[in-house]
Amino acid sequence: MSNILSKHRKAAILGAAIIMGTASLPFAMQTTGAVAAPVQINNALASNGSFASIVDVDKPAVVTITTTLKATNANANADDEGTPDQQFRKFFEQQGIPVPGQRQQQHSNGEHAMALGSGFIVKPDGVIVTNNHVIENATDIKVTLDDGTELPAKLLGADPKSDLAVLKIDAKQALPTIAWGDSSNVKLGDQILAIGNPFGIGTTVTAGIVSARGRDLHSGPYDDFIQIDAPINHGNSGGPLVDKDGNVVGINTAIYSPNGGSVGVGFAIPSDEAKAVVAKLEKNGSIDHGYLGVEIQPVTKDVADAIGLTKAQGALVNSVTDDSAAAKAGLKSGDIVLKVGENDVKTPKDLSRFVADLAPGDKETITVWRNGEDVDLNVVVGGNDSGKQVVGTGEEKATGPAIGVGLADLTPEARAELKLPDDVQGAVVANVNPDKPAAEAGVQSGDVIRKVNNKEVRNAHDAKQAVADAAKSGKKSVLLLIERAGHSTFVAVPFAVS
Repeated sequence: MSNILSKHRKAAILGAAIIMGTASLPFAMQTTGAVAAPVQINNALASNGSFASIVDVDKPAVVTITTTLKATNANANADDEGTPDQQFRKFFEQQGIPVPGQRQQQHSNGEHAMALGSGFIVKPDGVIVTNNHVIENATDIKVTLDDGTELPAKLLGADPKSDLAVLKIDAKQALPTIAWGDSSNVKLGDQILAIGNPFGIGTTVTAGIVSARGRDLHSGPYDDFIQIDAPINHGNSGGPLVDKDGNVVGINTAIYSPNGGSVGVGFAIPSDEAKAVVAKLEKNGSIDHGYLGVEIQPVTKDVADAIGLTKAQGALVNSVTDDSAAAKAGLKSGDIVLKVGENDVKTPKDLSRFVADLAPGDKETITVWRNGEDVDLNVVVGGNDSGKQVVGTGEEKATGPAIGVGLADLTPEARAELKLPDDVQGAVVANVNPDKPAAEAGVQSGDVIRKVNNKEVRNAHDAKQAVADAAKSGKKSVLLLIERAGHSTFVAVPFAVS
């Protein structure tokens, strides 16, 4: 997303829910016969390009969700940084992008407001899936079926981190449902349908294609959005994204827009992720996410070259929190996390998600790359109830020195000037040659090199010798741990070609 965002500085991410006064809540529903179980639609897209057979079956299972909010709660949403909407807002503000109001508010009185969103029925007894931000802070929840029937709903469970919620309604007959699909099979260019109630005008179907996979909006450990160009707007939140077989492959969640309306860039939570969360919410009402206690960064090609990995994948451990699950399991700064159980960790985001999926107290094996070989560590996953991140991803650019730096010992005067604690040892970067790899990598005077290729260095001599040894060994780059402004980060710097 960052590359796209840098070219569209006026765009913003919007939760596709809408808030309005109680007097302005139009519903335009059509009556359709109900079925008791999901209908599998194989190759439903006709040769003439019509989606009618999909819509006939799926539309009756899509519902409108209306919540009553206290006006104070509705207003408080704008300041609640814990909600996904506000996490989106905070991210875009950090990018310097103006963010318009994420919910349109029109209070009919000073006490209450109405919020509108969408959802879909997954079980004939009335279990409904929607977004957490659709029902957040609600004092009353009502569901309007496709035939116009309005029923009170009970909240079974909600999870702000994944922005998912599960509701239950009691109907007199079996309700129509939509079957879960397999989002892992969704490919760029696949045709999809989005169904929901945009702006409260009534159930609406829009068509498009899958534009991208794996979009990370920096809103939490589960960021792995499907990007679509099917128009979705305020009120579509929580509605299903269905494939050509009529199965749910995503949950429509947010839009990227300069004007509050659809511009063809929408985001949906993948069904494979949502299905597992929904099952836990239905059973337990909430989810306790696992906590590891590490700060991590990506493994670049230079990092892989420096430590002998054949592929640039995994999560490089920057630091380990004292007394955390990671520390107790023996994880160390410089380890590359390759697996959590049987799951391959290809990116730091993978590690975040795999750990978040675990529950506090779960026992798991974590495989790390250390000193040129795989090492298995047994970890007892910690709890995340303190609000800490599951893992912290280093946001600083991975930069560091190689040939082209002047190094000095860490004197008491330098330690005082850099505000370093007494137990920090290393070599101070005194100057940087602007024409060498260190400058291109972004090294600054005042950086402290603490490790070279995972070996601690205590002074300038140690650091110079370690860099020289790395070059003599035939490695293409050298891996260093740098301390800057109280933050530690690993960086692999290629050796200059003479």
